[in-house]
Amino acid sequence: MQYTESECWGFRRLDFKFRDRVAMVILPKEGTSNGKGVIKTEYFGAFPDTQIEMLKRGYTFCFNENRNRWGTKEDLEDKYDFIRFVAEEFNLDPKFSMIGMSCGGMYAIQLTALHPDCASVLYLDAPVVNFLSCPCGMGVAELPDSMFEEIHRAYGMTKSQLLSYRNHPLDNIPKLIEHDIPVVMVYGDSDKTVPYVENGAHLEAYYKAHGGKLLVIGKEGCDHHPHGLTDPTPILDFIDRHA
Repeated sequence: MQYTESECWGFRRLDFKFRDRVAMVILPKEGTSNGKGVIKTEYFGAFPDTQIEMLKRGYTFCFNENRNRWGTKEDLEDKYDFIRFVAEEFNLDPKFSMIGMSCGGMYAIQLTALHPDCASVLYLDAPVVNFLSCPCGMGVAELPDSMFEEIHRAYGMTKSQLLSYRNHPLDNIPKLIEHDIPVVMVYGDSDKTVPYVENGAHLEAYYKAHGGKLLVIGKEGCDHHPHGLTDPTPILDFIDRHA
């Protein structure tokens, strides 16, 4: 593999192409690696505080570009193969921690449900869990029509067809429980883009009803942004316990 080397957040960054798409690995400081990987499933540079702190704790960070942000099968399979490649290339545990913000949270759920052998723990932040809520806007979400047009281009389905679709992220939550996947979830209680009551609340209720390992942190008065916490220590400590 041919890498282009640079610096990112004070760490060594290696850029390359994986199946003709942008990919990167950012390495922890020499001598600090804990042998574990973390992948951010979408929005590489958005709200990076948690991923930077994970690098400081010895995690190897990676990212690969998606064709779209709606978790189509081709992208999920590419991401799974990318994780396997990075694990082998950099001698890491094959089960990665996942950071999924918004649509990235949907990616993390769908990928883990499809390939549970690649995930150790999920950090979900205002995750899309119900396509009828976001991007369809069929509930209380306040969304432009362009949001639905994105998933229509990706899936080729109308809103009517999505009503009877049975592969929404919420449909796959039982698979996370089946494979004992721990989840730390952060949300804003005033989120108008991905309303918690129509999305993350489904995961919270199912995990609590079925004894899943779960930490939920709500942010009072917070809309969809900003993601993360001012002090990400609770997120990091949960990941460390379960990675």
